[in-house]
Amino acid sequence: MEELMQILEELRPDVDFENETSLIDGGVLDSFDVVALVGELNDAFDIEIKPNHLIPANFNSAKAIMALVEELQDE
Repeated sequence: MEELMQILEELRPDVDFENETSLIDGGVLDSFDVVALVGELNDAFDIEIKPNHLIPANFNSAKAIMALVEELQDE
């Protein structure tokens, strides 16, 4: 989770990722942020986030993003 928080804070230092739960639904992250984030996550965690994973539920909070990462690592 620590590595994820570092990636998120580098991407958008202005966002409170600890507490925000509607990063996508609330418009906090835009499509460019998500594309950059997916690239970082793929590299950092040696996973492949596919288009079918790109749903708001997977990216609305740091906890949701971490759950996606862990799920993909287990595959």
